[in-house]
This record gives sequence, C-alpha cells and structure tokens, in this order.
Amino acid sequence: MLAFGAELARHLRAGDRMYLSGELGAGKTTLVRGVLRGLGHQGAVKSPTFTLVEPYDLAGLTLYHFDLYRINSTSELVSLGLEDYFTAHAVCLIEWPERGAGVLPEPDIALTLSPDNHGRSLNLNAKTARGEEIRRAMADWRPQSLN
Repeated sequence: MLAFGAELARHLRAGDRMYLSGELGAGKTTLVRGVLRGLGHQGAVKSPTFTLVEPYDLAGLTLYHFDLYRINSTSELVSLGLEDYFTAHAVCLIEWPERGAGVLPEPDIALTLSPDNHGRSLNLNAKTARGEEIRRAMADWRPQSLN
C-alpha cells in the first residue's frame, strides 16, 4: 500500500479529490501515508479518526486527510465547514466517504481496498475526466505486494 500511495502521489495535483473505502484495517491510512511520503512528507502520519481532518502543508501543496468514521450525520459535516477544505489549492483524501453522502463533492477517484487471497486488492474507479487521467497514469503500475 505504501508503494502504491507513493506512485499515486506522482500523479496528484491541487484540486484532486479521492474517496478511500474499505473495512477497518483495509489499509486506507497506510495508503495515505504512502501518498504523503511520495509528496515528500517526512513527519508522522496519523489517522484523523478523532480529529476528522489532518492537514499537511507540503512544498507548493496542501493535503487534507479526512476520516469520517465517527460522523453520525451529514449535518455534522456541514457544521464543521467541510466545504471550505475542497479548494483548487488542496488535495483531499477522504476515508469513509459514505458517511458524507449528499454533502461531499464528487471525487475524481473512488478507491476501494479489500482483503483477498494474496493480501489486499485495490479497485480504482475514475469518476471524472481528471480521475481518468490519474487512472490511465496508474494503469501500468504493478505491485510487488499491496500489504
């Protein structure tokens, strides 16, 4: 997951939005850690389960990592000012996006992680023209392992 995230980072740019779905322990935060490493972040990467969002100011780019697992209603997201984070100047990676259905903007990529016989499988689904650019850029990537 770290290697995939690092490779994915090479193709992300400000304004990109990605949904990350999968059960607890599927590797969503690990994937985000890989993206951040690929973007040059050297510090700790923690799950924003309790803070809801962790901002990362990187060279020329801001990345917001959301974890909506503890959200009980979309009105909570509205009161938090969620829409303020989705700007043309930031990459937004959102775990548990189904908890924000009807409030979250459309993603460029919807990525689903799930266990399989070999560790984990990953399904990358383009939702916009920008998402299709990312999907095509990642099409030739071959994992050693997604664990």
